[in-house]
Amino acid sequence: MNEENKPESKIRVLVVDDSAIMRRIITTALKTDPGIEVVGIAEDGLVSLNKVRELQPDVITMDVEMPNMDGLTAVAEIRKFNRTVPIIMFSTLTQKGAEATINALTSGASDYVGKPTDVSDTQTAFNILKETLLPKVRALHKKPFRHVPKTTGQMAEQAKAPSKGPLTILKEPIFLGPPAAVVLGVSTGGPLALIDIFSEFKKPLPVPMFIVQHMPAKFTELMAQRLSTLSPIEVVEAKHGDIAESGKVYIAPGGFHLHLERMGAKVVMYTSEDPPENNCRPAVDVLFRTAAQIYKSRLLGIVLTGMGSDGLKGAQDIVSAGGTMWVQDEETSVIWGMPGVIANAHLAHKIMPLKKVAGEMLQRLQVKP
Repeated sequence: MNEENKPESKIRVLVVDDSAIMRRIITTALKTDPGIEVVGIAEDGLVSLNKVRELQPDVITMDVEMPNMDGLTAVAEIRKFNRTVPIIMFSTLTQKGAEATINALTSGASDYVGKPTDVSDTQTAFNILKETLLPKVRALHKKPFRHVPKTTGQMAEQAKAPSKGPLTILKEPIFLGPPAAVVLGVSTGGPLALIDIFSEFKKPLPVPMFIVQHMPAKFTELMAQRLSTLSPIEVVEAKHGDIAESGKVYIAPGGFHLHLERMGAKVVMYTSEDPPENNCRPAVDVLFRTAAQIYKSRLLGIVLTGMGSDGLKGAQDIVSAGGTMWVQDEETSVIWGMPGVIANAHLAHKIMPLKKVAGEMLQRLQVKP
C-alpha cells in the first residue's frame, strides 16, 4: 500500500473528568467520529499526569474543577514535560469556572468547551458536545500546540505546517499616516496571543482599539481584567452607548455583537443580540464592517489565530474602504483558520509572526519607545 492510500491514523484522545456521567457523554460524543479514538480516561488531574506519560495522547480534554488536582494545576504540570499536546478545557459558564478557564488558557491550555449545564438530559448534552467538541479536536490535532512559559520571555511557538503555496501580499494603501483606530479579531489561541502583544505595550495607544475574542459572557470581562494588568492601557468590556476614547481598549462582551457608529465627532459603541454571523456572537465581521464605515482608510485591522472564517468579509470591507489588513502567519498560529482565509483571499497587506505584531502596530501608530 502506497503512502497516499494509507488510512488516516485515528486521533487518540484522553478524557479527564471527575464525573462518570460526563466521561460517558464525552466519550460517546467522541466515538461518533470514526477518526477519533478514546485511548483512556482519568478521574482527576493527578491521575491524568501518569496517563499522559503512559498513553501519549494526541489531544486531552480536561475538566476545570476536580478533586485531588484541578484542571488548572494539571495543565501546568503537563506542560512541564509535554509542551505539544493540545489541551481542551471543559468549563462551567460560571464566574468560578470562567476564572479558572482564563487562567488555564493563559497558562498553556489550547482551547475550551462550555460544559453542558444539565447533564441529566444526556441527549442534549451529547448533542452539544458533538457539535462543539469534535471540530476543535480535529482542528487542534492538525497542528500540535507548543507552549513556552511566559517567564522564559519566549513566544508560544507552533510546529511548522505544510506550505499551501505562495501568497499574494497586497500593496500598502495609499494612506500611510497613523491609523485613527485599530480593530482586532481572534479566537482559538487568542488569550496567549493577546497576552504576548499587551506585554509589549509600555504606554497607552494614541487611538482606541476594539477587540473581538470569541468567548462567552463572564470570560470576556475576566480577559479584559487580565490584559489590564499587563500594561498601562486600560482594557474594558465594551458597554452599550459608551463613547470610544483614545488610549483605551474595548473587548466585545461575550454573547453580544459590537457595532460602532459615528455621532458627530464621536464614535459610539453599541452591543446587540442580533443573529450570530459565522456561527459567532460576537463576530469579527460585525466589528470590522461597522468600523470600516467610520474610519475608512484610517483603520488598521488585525486577525490573529483562530478556527473558522470569521473576519473574512470584514477584511474585505476594510480593504475596500482603503484601510490596512494584517494577519498572523501560519507558523505561529495555534490554528491558521481565520488569518489563513484572509491571506489566501489576497486581502492581507502583511502576514507576520505573532512576536512582530506589537512592534509593527506601535511603529504604524508612531508610538515612540
